[in-house]
Amino acid sequence: MTHFVSAEEERRVRANDREYNEKFQYASNCIMTSKYNIVTFLPVNLFEQFQEVANTYFLFLLILQLIPQISSLSWFTTIVPLALVLSITAVKDATDDYFRHKSDNQVNNRQSQVLIRGSLQNEKWMNVRVGDIIKLENNQFVAADLLLLSSSEPHGLCYIETAELDGETNMKVRQSVSVTSELGDQNNLASFDGEVVCEPPNNKLDRFCGTLYWRDKKYNLTNQNMLLRGCVLRNTEACYGLVIFAGPDTKLMQNSGRTKFKRTSIDRLMNTLVLWIFGFLVCMGVILAVGNAVWEREVGSLFQSYLPWDPPVDNFLFSAFLSFWSYVIILNTVVPISLYVSVEVIRLGHSYFINWDQQMFCSQCNTAAEARTTTLNEELGQVEYIFSDKTGTLTQNIMSFNKCSINGQTYGECLKNRKPRLDFTPFNPLADQDFCFYDDTLLESVKVGDSHTHEFFRLLSLCHTVMSEEKSEGELVYKAQSPDEGALVTAARNFGFVFRSRTPGTITTTEMGRPVTYILLAILDFNNIRKRMSVIVRNPEGRIRLYCKGADTVLLERLHPCNQELMNITSDHLNEYAADGLRTLALAYRDVSEDEWETWSESHRCADKATNCRDDRLAAAYEEIEQDMMLLGATAIEDKLQEGVPETIAVLSLANIKIWVLTGDKQETAVNIGYSCKMLTDDMTEVFIISGHTVQSVRQELRSGHRSGQLHVRLSGFALVINGHSLAHALEADMETEFVSTACACKAVICCRVTPLQKAQVVELIKKHKKAVTLAIGDGANDVSMIKSAHIGVGISGQEGIQAVLASDYSFAQFRFLQRLLLVHGRWSYLRMCRFLCYFFYKNFAFTMVHFWFGFFCGFSAQTVYDQYFITLYNIVYTSLPVLAMGIFDQDVPDKRSLEYPKLYEPGQLNLLFNKREFFICIAQGIYTSVVLFFVPFAVLSDATQSTGVPLADYQTFAVTTATALVIVVSVQIALDTGFWTVINHVFVWGSLGSYFTIMFALHSQTLFRIFPNQFHFVGSAQSTLLQPVVWLTIALATAICIVPVLAFRFLKVDLKPQLSDTPIGRSVGGAWRGASSVSEGRLGARGGSRRSGYAFAHQEGFGELITSGKNMRLSSHTLTDTRLLYLHKLTPLTLLLQQEALFGRKSRAAASNSPGPPSVAKDTSQIV
Repeated sequence: MTHFVSAEEERRVRANDREYNEKFQYASNCIMTSKYNIVTFLPVNLFEQFQEVANTYFLFLLILQLIPQISSLSWFTTIVPLALVLSITAVKDATDDYFRHKSDNQVNNRQSQVLIRGSLQNEKWMNVRVGDIIKLENNQFVAADLLLLSSSEPHGLCYIETAELDGETNMKVRQSVSVTSELGDQNNLASFDGEVVCEPPNNKLDRFCGTLYWRDKKYNLTNQNMLLRGCVLRNTEACYGLVIFAGPDTKLMQNSGRTKFKRTSIDRLMNTLVLWIFGFLVCMGVILAVGNAVWEREVGSLFQSYLPWDPPVDNFLFSAFLSFWSYVIILNTVVPISLYVSVEVIRLGHSYFINWDQQMFCSQCNTAAEARTTTLNEELGQVEYIFSDKTGTLTQNIMSFNKCSINGQTYGECLKNRKPRLDFTPFNPLADQDFCFYDDTLLESVKVGDSHTHEFFRLLSLCHTVMSEEKSEGELVYKAQSPDEGALVTAARNFGFVFRSRTPGTITTTEMGRPVTYILLAILDFNNIRKRMSVIVRNPEGRIRLYCKGADTVLLERLHPCNQELMNITSDHLNEYAADGLRTLALAYRDVSEDEWETWSESHRCADKATNCRDDRLAAAYEEIEQDMMLLGATAIEDKLQEGVPETIAVLSLANIKIWVLTGDKQETAVNIGYSCKMLTDDMTEVFIISGHTVQSVRQELRSGHRSGQLHVRLSGFALVINGHSLAHALEADMETEFVSTACACKAVICCRVTPLQKAQVVELIKKHKKAVTLAIGDGANDVSMIKSAHIGVGISGQEGIQAVLASDYSFAQFRFLQRLLLVHGRWSYLRMCRFLCYFFYKNFAFTMVHFWFGFFCGFSAQTVYDQYFITLYNIVYTSLPVLAMGIFDQDVPDKRSLEYPKLYEPGQLNLLFNKREFFICIAQGIYTSVVLFFVPFAVLSDATQSTGVPLADYQTFAVTTATALVIVVSVQIALDTGFWTVINHVFVWGSLGSYFTIMFALHSQTLFRIFPNQFHFVGSAQSTLLQPVVWLTIALATAICIVPVLAFRFLKVDLKPQLSDTPIGRSVGGAWRGASSVSEGRLGARGGSRRSGYAFAHQEGFGELITSGKNMRLSSHTLTDTRLLYLHKLTPLTLLLQQEALFGRKSRAAASNSPGPPSVAKDTSQIV
């Protein structure tokens, strides 16, 4: 039966046979999300760091400085700061990876019960192997991708929550193959030797194809038989599963992207600029080397008798060659390594500001914002696209019964802060203490016995698939398949219609304190096409009634004509609820006569046992009876958003940031949340739905949307909603351009039913085609691949574990903190870094280019202008602290203004503050300053004399004058550049200027010269030079010539071409802000008088059939006997006849049918007779 097949084509797994499975060398269940280990850390990290061109550049300079013939500077001036930069980055990377290792170890060391040699043994997750049988208990995470073998629930059923995989928190049902569902005890499972042949590892969360071979028979396997890693077992005592995929082969890990090395756009630009600067440096070196060759040949040869060349130089060409490398070393300060040290310090400071921000601290969960990386802060100020998860990120996933409309009367309009919360306990001892409602008029309507209100809540207590567990008298626990249903049944419970229990054929309630049991005749199950569900019940008086709830768009069409007036009123209420972003359902009922029920029941049975087109025939049968219904009203449920979500999205939209929602939820739910958080608005021109199942249909829908978008480009915009199966086609290479062009023209984009891998692919697509900075935000494991793919990943420390936080670059507790992270911290970080870089390049070109001009006057001998100690201390002491203070503390507007006027964020998106053009302006200003600082003192001091008549035209006087003028000019320049002065700025700017004079006088003192006569050659130069009035006049003249043009240029720029932060903000962008604000806060009316449905129902098909079959219930004979006795005296002879006929009809059909699935009409109804 078995033969070896390559794992790339298919997978073979034999239960309880590790020796057989190990020959295929399947992956173990150990996962590793980290980048390094102890052996690979040093080489891999250094390799990554030397991808930075600057690091390679400084390594090259270090090698040059080790050659004594060409180096006039000591090698330690380069190796110390280079080692510091590499060490800081390495420690940061090691720390980040340590937390990944810690997370991996935490997961890998979880305990799991593995069946080994007939007994259950505790094993770590990482020791679980393919082919093992493991036991799961309630509320445990699934350790690997398992084939469900058996369960403690009847018929091999179990319930799972897949929030970590797809973001959905509604429960899903999985069922074992019938042949293995009876292998309940360990002895049977230990002897199980079935073999599974299935597809190889892949990332398809909704698909599995395989075959189980056991006892010479084969059984087909589907996704309904699988429990995937990352799921949580719910409402199931225990189950057993066979490991099919482990560790990196699991679908969860297949959907997780690799950890990537992230760099900012400024870092990438810096790499390019460093290459350009190096080219410029080479050009200057060549020019000066050629000058050296010419000078040595024409002039230097005349001095050979008393100034010979140093060995091994023996000709002018070799002298020029060495001169080239000497100038490369001297002029390398155009990009000093202190630049990169300063950048890391500034980024670290910005990270601490994020961590310390009290306005991003969540007091509810005691969680502060955390910058988990220090390398991406300025990128936060350039974000253009945000990709957000829905569940747990935008929403709290808490459903609350908010409003309702009953017989044309709306309830629930009361504001929470105006009325106290209703206390239901005196009225109803079975009420849920956590239920919140504020409108007492609805409770009064129930108390006075209003028939419409009673029927409304009776419908909610009967028309559902909720299971109830009564742990003690009156202590009810509802197990709802979706949070929507749980909220509706809980509302009915509090208003006196308490769902107590069910059997396959009955529903027991307590209505206004009176126990009532209904016969459940049929459940007309929900699906995404019908958009409604119904139950048909017989009440204790024997009357049959159909109760229906569903989307208003489908239910209102099926009402009796006499409901027209009520339908108009209820439609207005539904419109108001939808505008408020609430999830709506319409409710209706109809009475069914005995004859009609008998006829329909027969047609339903025929449809149910049909072998061809069964689903279509059942839908037609459902359609037949769901007609001429009477409208009861509508419900409005609030899917509670995280605090401040609509306001945050509105502010970010005004900042020209496009927000896309990528969710695993169904379309209606995702669209409803889009309206709730004001991503979608009723004044949008159109919301396009892309739902095609083929390449051609998706392409046609995209082109239609793109053409409509071009037609409506001047209107209010349009939105795009695309389903996961359509997105799979849209992401193909031949269609991705069309998808990007259509989607990016939209005001809002929602991708629903998407897998974790598709989330990452969408992010990569925008990165590839738009060259824009992207940010991904999520809270679950299903968001990890998206977070890793985006330029910036943000994790919400929410209810779905910490996987997203561990994979993120920044984390906080609430989505609303995102606006402060971007508009305040991100914008400030970008502004500060840009101003820092502009000033740094300016001051270093001004400092370095003086050497270039001096080369033409010193015989191109690589002689430095300044004292060597000034060269060493210039970037370390004299000018480092002022620019650091500006880079850490500077602001153009306060944080409140940044949030109030989001348009201020746009310069970062357009990259206006530091780009190639700004870089050339900076170096042009630096070169201009160097020309002034060299030639003005040179011209003045050439003919100047001291008061004693001694000439001032000596090298040391010139060096001190130029150095002093340089420090004063760059200090004045940074004073002009600083927009926000703090005490630290004042201390650093004026303190650095004072330190220059203090250190210079000390270095030029007699004391140091006596101690180190060979090291300090400028003895007395400072004192003698700075005592001369002409020197100070020269310094003042040079400063004026350098600064006055800058001042004039800036005044003209502010007047003629101001930036947003330069203008009177209230006049320039305040109007736009206030207009948008009023729209977001007001109620959004429907477009053009039309109405939008607020329908959204997070429910799955199939639960109705489970209930009526009894597969998900444990029913004892005692329970069935009690049920029979309860109803026997209440049934009329006609009812008894119908029940008996239903029994015999079902028995004959059950005998004739080979279908393993039960009919939807309740089998156990007949057992009541």
